[in-house]
Amino acid sequence: MQPQPWPEVPADTARVARRAFRKGALAIRARDELGSWYDDEAFGGAYGVRGAPGISPAQLAMVTVLQFAENLTDRQAADAVRGRLDWKYCLGLALEDEGFDFSVLSEFRGRLVAGSMERALLDLLLDRLKGLGLVKAGGRQRTDSTHVLAAIRGLNRLELAGETVRAALEALAAAAPGWLAGVIDGSWQQVYGQRIDNLRLPASETARSKLAGQYGRDGYHLLEAVHAPGAPGWLRELPAVQALRAVWVQQYYRVIDEHGEKVIRREAREHGLPPGRLKLVSPYDLDARYSEKRGKGWEGYKVHISETCGEPEPDGTRQAPNLITNVATTEASVPDAAMTEPVHDMLAVAGLLPGEHAVDAGYTSADLLLGSRARGITLLGPLLSGSPPQARSGGYTAEAFAIDWDHQQVTCPQGAASTVWCPCVQQGKRQAIVVRFAAATCQACPARAQCTSSVRNGRQLFLRPREIHEAVAAAKAGQASQHWKQRYNIRAGVEGTMRQATHVTGIRHARYVGLDKTRLEHAAAAAAVNLLRLDAWWTGRPLDRTRTTHLQRLDLSRAA
Repeated sequence: MQPQPWPEVPADTARVARRAFRKGALAIRARDELGSWYDDEAFGGAYGVRGAPGISPAQLAMVTVLQFAENLTDRQAADAVRGRLDWKYCLGLALEDEGFDFSVLSEFRGRLVAGSMERALLDLLLDRLKGLGLVKAGGRQRTDSTHVLAAIRGLNRLELAGETVRAALEALAAAAPGWLAGVIDGSWQQVYGQRIDNLRLPASETARSKLAGQYGRDGYHLLEAVHAPGAPGWLRELPAVQALRAVWVQQYYRVIDEHGEKVIRREAREHGLPPGRLKLVSPYDLDARYSEKRGKGWEGYKVHISETCGEPEPDGTRQAPNLITNVATTEASVPDAAMTEPVHDMLAVAGLLPGEHAVDAGYTSADLLLGSRARGITLLGPLLSGSPPQARSGGYTAEAFAIDWDHQQVTCPQGAASTVWCPCVQQGKRQAIVVRFAAATCQACPARAQCTSSVRNGRQLFLRPREIHEAVAAAKAGQASQHWKQRYNIRAGVEGTMRQATHVTGIRHARYVGLDKTRLEHAAAAAAVNLLRLDAWWTGRPLDRTRTTHLQRLDLSRAA
C-alpha cells in the first residue's frame, strides 16, 4: 500500500452525477457531508511494505460500507463502482474509471481480519462523527441482542461425524493426493464421495449406531496416518484435519478390552459429552455454537448492538439521529449478562461511555448494577426477582424478613431471630451470606407451612452483602414507579434498530464463515446503518415507512 490523499471529485463526474441525481443520493450526500471519513494510513497495519502498489484501502472501506447499505454481493458492489455515477462521485473516480475485480473486496476483508482490524470500518466512522458532534460520551444509549445464523448447514450428530471425515478427506485429496492414495482404498470413495447430508441415512437405530462406529474408526485411522512419523508434518496443520481432531475429542473415545480396541461414541454427559456452549456443530465453522432463546434454537452467533437514544432538545433545535455506537459479536451460547461489562469496556475505549444505559433484564444483575454505577453509568433495566416456592404459594418471601446488619441477625415475620449468620462465596466469586433459623423454633411455629417445606431443618435465607442488598432493594422499589417506567420506555426503540439492521443489511444470516469474519460483517453493517440514518436526517425524511391509504387522503371536511 502506498498512502494517497483522498481524491477530489473530478469536474466531469460531479457535473454528470448532479444532473443525473437532481435530488441527490446517499453516496453523494455522504461525500458532501462527511468528506473522507477513511484514509489509507488508518489501514497501514493490514498491509505489507513491499510489493506492487494496491488499490486504496480507504476507497475499498467506503465501498464495503456502501455495499452493506444496499445489501449487495461482491460482484454487485464491483459493478456499482464501475457503472454508477453516485458511487463514482463518492469515491472521487473519473467517469472512464474501470473499477476493480470483485475478488479485491474479499481480499480486503481478509487483510482486515488478519490484522485484527474487524472493527475499523465502524470505529473510523465514529471518530468522524465525534468530530462533528453527532455522537459523544455521557448521553443515553440502549443495547439489545439478536441471533445470527452461521453460514453452515444444520447437521445431526451422525451427519456431523460423517461430514467431518469427508471434509478432512477433501482437504487431504487436494493438498496431498499421492500420500492419501496410500492411506485409503476405493471403498472410502463410495462412503465419502459426496456430502453426507445428501445421502439417505439408515432409519433403524442399530444401523445408525453401526454407521457411527464406522465413521469413528475411519476418523481415527486418518488422524493416526496424519500424525505418523512418515507423514508430512504440514498435513496435521490443515484446518479440516484440525477440525476432525477437535470433533473426535468431543464425539468419540477408545477403550481396550480382551477383544481389542473399540471405538465408542459418547452418548451422555457422564461419558464426557461436552455441554452445548462448547459443542462443535460443523466441521466448516468451529466458532459456531448451538443456543436457545424463548424456545427457539439456532446454530451460529449472537450480536449485541448499542445505539444512542437522545431526547428532543429543550430549545426545539433538531435532534441528532440515533446512531449505532458499538457492535459485539459472540458465540451463540454466551449469555447477555456476560456482555454487559465488555460492552462498557468497548464504549470506553471508543470514548462513548454512556451516562445512562437502557437494557432488558438479560443484561442486569445486582453486581452489574453496582459495577456500572462505579463507572458513572446508570444501568436502566429491570432486576428480576427469584421465584421461590413461598412466592408462588403466597407465603413468606425474603422481603418479609427484617435484617439487622449491625448485629448480623434476621427476624422472621413471627418474631423469631436467626441463629446462624455465615458469609460464604458462591460459584467461586459471588459473595453471599447464609442465614438459618433453629429447627426447633420453625417446627413449633404456627406459620411453618407459609415459610418452609423442610421437615427436619428450619428456614434458610441467602443474602447478598449489605451494599448489594440495599442497592437491589432500592432498584426494585424504583422500577415500580411510573417515572421509572416512563424513562424505561425508551429501550423499546432498539427493536427498530434490530429490524433495520436485519432487513437492510441482513445481519441475521452470516455471509462469511468464522467469528472474526462475522464480526467484520457486523461492523460494516453498523456503519451502513449509520449512513442510512444520517442520510434520513440530512434530508428530513422519517426512518419509518409511513403509508397513507386512499381513505386517509380524502379531504372529507371539504366534501362536507
